[in-house]
Amino acid sequence: MTENTLELRNVTKTYGDFTAVDDVSFVVPKGAVYGFLGPNGAGKTTSIRMILEIIKPTSGEISILNGRSALEVRDRIGYLPEEKGLYKKMRAWSIIAYFATLKGMSRKDAKHRAFELLERYGLKDFANAKTEALSKGMGQKVQVLASIAHDPEFVILDEPFSGLDPVNQEVMEDVIRDLSERGHTVLFSTHVMSHAERICDQIVLLAGGKKVLDDTVENARHIIPRKLRLESPKSLQFLEQMGDVLRMAPIDEKGDIIVDGQGQPGKLWDVYLSEKAEPIDVIEACLREGIPLERFDYSPPSLHEVFVHLVGDQAKEASFR
Repeated sequence: MTENTLELRNVTKTYGDFTAVDDVSFVVPKGAVYGFLGPNGAGKTTSIRMILEIIKPTSGEISILNGRSALEVRDRIGYLPEEKGLYKKMRAWSIIAYFATLKGMSRKDAKHRAFELLERYGLKDFANAKTEALSKGMGQKVQVLASIAHDPEFVILDEPFSGLDPVNQEVMEDVIRDLSERGHTVLFSTHVMSHAERICDQIVLLAGGKKVLDDTVENARHIIPRKLRLESPKSLQFLEQMGDVLRMAPIDEKGDIIVDGQGQPGKLWDVYLSEKAEPIDVIEACLREGIPLERFDYSPPSLHEVFVHLVGDQAKEASFR
């Protein structure tokens, strides 16, 4: 038996002449937190629906929890759909207990489990509140708890951060981390790169239905050069003589390349570094040349920047926070 929770092999889904998912393959190891990323319309939800056998692939194979069909192992899966919704007149604990009974738990055990989860995740005081009285963040939290009430091995969350304010987005991240620490495998889709950057072990990036990246977050950052931003009243063009500097460009405060009317560069410069170069090498070179530096900023490439680099124009559809 494989230690992989999920395997997709050359999965394709077409609707007439339109290809929603195009020959996608990836593996989710047991116990991993896997980010399923891409702009809106990339094929994430279609892929999740095929994984859960809500719809069938046009071609390819899917293995989930060592079964050939999610229907065979559905009691071992927790699922939060993209289209959220709760029964407005039901109380928070009863919503969670109800979904637990659908997965085979007795009513007594389901009720005990519901109160246990509400207490663990800070909603004990709202256990008897009707869901229509809950804030959007609390309601979404209740729906997540309903999806994991039966203690599933594999949890699939489709856009769990959608519509949440920054505070509740952090709460949702904490829930995912807690699931991972308790041994669950988690796959969640999002078009907001910062969430994946903070909590994922590995990511799969889709664009136009195709897989364009399948790697760890750390490895993904190495796809584009690191950038050092410098400010100086003098030209830094001499840095191009350093073999380890890939390229450089003068910029204005908005990030546009500028050259003044005399052909002299502006005060801000972006310096792109090769793998062999370190920011300190550039700083020391400036000091040796007697070049005054008024500011320097360095940070490794973000997943957002990698995403824009790989996806290009399609990245404009995504929203970043």
